[in-house]
Amino acid sequence: MDYTNIKLVTVKQASKILGVTPLTLRNWDNNGKFPASRHPINNYRVYMISDIEKLLTDIEANKGKRPTKEQVKKLIVTHLV
Repeated sequence: MDYTNIKLVTVKQASKILGVTPLTLRNWDNNGKFPASRHPINNYRVYMISDIEKLLTDIEANKGKRPTKEQVKKLIVTHLV
């Protein structure tokens, strides 16, 4: 994969953009909620700016909306697995 045109940020930078702690991002990655990519040289977690922008857009689109019962069931099942 050619990494020259992809904007990558560290866990710390991504956490500041999203307003969460770095530990939260690591937990999201471990749980598969917001997976990180890995830096090809040092294997550190990195996030693509486009993924962060998409997450922020999704959050804004759903702001103030209550989840449906099906979404809650899916969330509960995901956490139990």
